[in-house]
Formats: sequence, structure tokens, C-alpha cells
Amino acid sequence: MRNTFIDTLTELAAADPRIWLVTGDLGFSVLERFAERFPGRYLNVGVAEQNMTGMAAGISTTGKVVFTYSIANFPVMRCLEQVRNDICYHNLNVKIVAVGGGFGYGSAGYTHHGLEDLAVMSALPNMTVLAPGDPVETRLAVRAIVQHPAPCYLRLGKGGEPVVHTSEPRFEIGKAIPLMSGKDLTLISTGGILSIVMSAARALEAAGFSVGVLSMPTVSPLDRDAVLAAAAASRALLTVEEHAPGGLGSRVAEALAVAGAGIPFAMLTADRSHLHLAGSQDYLRDHSGLSLEAILAKARDLLASGRNAG
Repeated sequence: MRNTFIDTLTELAAADPRIWLVTGDLGFSVLERFAERFPGRYLNVGVAEQNMTGMAAGISTTGKVVFTYSIANFPVMRCLEQVRNDICYHNLNVKIVAVGGGFGYGSAGYTHHGLEDLAVMSALPNMTVLAPGDPVETRLAVRAIVQHPAPCYLRLGKGGEPVVHTSEPRFEIGKAIPLMSGKDLTLISTGGILSIVMSAARALEAAGFSVGVLSMPTVSPLDRDAVLAAAAASRALLTVEEHAPGGLGSRVAEALAVAGAGIPFAMLTADRSHLHLAGSQDYLRDHSGLSLEAILAKARDLLASGRNAG
């Protein structure tokens, strides 16, 4: 995803001189292609994310579209006050990019885990929050946020996420992307775990279930219409995200509750009882309950409860 991001941004910057990129001493072997082509629109501010955010806010007031770039939680947690006060309250055209969301940098330990970002950023005023599911969605998301004249947060994977979409889907900020339709269960996914969710859906279909999949690349604003349509079409809903409670699942639960949609529902989020662990993304997914097997087990439990309730 990160390579797709920088390739797309570089392509767009060639046609749009408003685009700037600011990094906090990260992105080596990735950002050079932008820096070499547009040295006058690229800044490395050093390990100073608060300064990075303030500078991006200032540059944007001159009519620029400014992207900041850092690892997982660093462009969010370390400079949250600047994001809120400098960018969001002034509704500035700054795009905050976090690479390695979830356990993408799992080998570096919990300081580099990004498990609260979607919840935190969704709570901020004027902020649009995106977590594309594969490189295709990433490319479309970058194009969309360049045209969106307000703060945006873009959460990217870094683990060589596979392409899920066989053709380019229609992409619109605030809209879900349907990949499969089913009457028994709809899986709703956000971020780089989409390929595993698709594998789970296919395994459930092979077992005789009718399963739908919604990719939700925009977490805020949430596509409530798509959620409610899935609730009307399926007997149960399951959200899956590489994030703690408070992200996609909580927002879907709110949408269902406000609408009074009575449907068996569960959300699969990261179990943080193993925060002391460090290891590969797959290793940490396994230990936090986000493996393919864990998704299948939760889905089967939910389907069983739906049958019992019906």
C-alpha cells in the first residue's frame, strides 16, 4: 500500500503543483521518488512530528494540499493536540498519512502498534478517516482526498497487502464497496485485513453459507445506508478490523442501534491482552484473535446464534 500511495501521489503532483509532502524522518527507500522529482515541495523535518504537523498546517494556508507521512501512531498520538487545534479546528487542507496501521510494525513493539487511530481521528471535527483495503483502494483513496478540501486521515498497510479487487471499483469518500452479497451473513471490513476477510467469506461459502462482504474504506463518515442495507439483506453482521474497540465495529453498532435494526451482530477487534508481544504482523494477528481461523470461528458462532434466534 505504501508504494502505491507514493506512486499515486507522485503522479498527481506532476499535474498539481499544490501538492506537498512532509515527513518526520521516515520513508527511506519509499519517498525518494517524490523528493527527487519535486525537491521544492518535499520537507524532512526530522523526528519532530509536532513541528511537522504545525508546518503542514501553515503551508496549507497558502493554498497547498499538504501530506504528512509517518509510522502508525506517530502522526496521530504524538502530535494529537496539533492535529486537533492547528488542522481540524481551522478545517485546513492537510492529509495525515500513517503507514503500518494495526500491527504493521509489530516487530518494533507496542510503541509502534496503531490500534487506536481510527477511533481517535474519527472523534475530531472536520476529519475524514480512510483505511483502504488493498492497493487498488489505496490508489483511489489518494486521488479522492486530493480533491477533498478538508482534513483527511489515511491509514495504510506496509506488509505487501495483496490486490483484492479484480477490477477498479467505484470509489467515493463515505461510501462502502460491495465485493460479495449473501443472505446468511455480511462481513464488513476496513483496512489491510480485507484479503483475510475475503478468504473467510469464500471458506464459509464453500461450507454452504451465503456470505456478503462490504469493504469500508471510509470509517468516518460511515456509510450508514450500506450498513442498514446489509442488515436488511442478511441474517447477521460481523465487522472485522485490525484495531481496538472504538473503530469500525463501534460505529456500525451505533448505526444499527440508532436505526433500531434488530439483527445478530458482532465485532472482531484486536485482543490487547498480548500487548507485551513483538513479532511479525501475522504473528500478532494470530495472538490477538484476527487470524483467518478466528474470523471463521466468530462467524460460525454468530450464524449459530442467528439460527437459534430465528
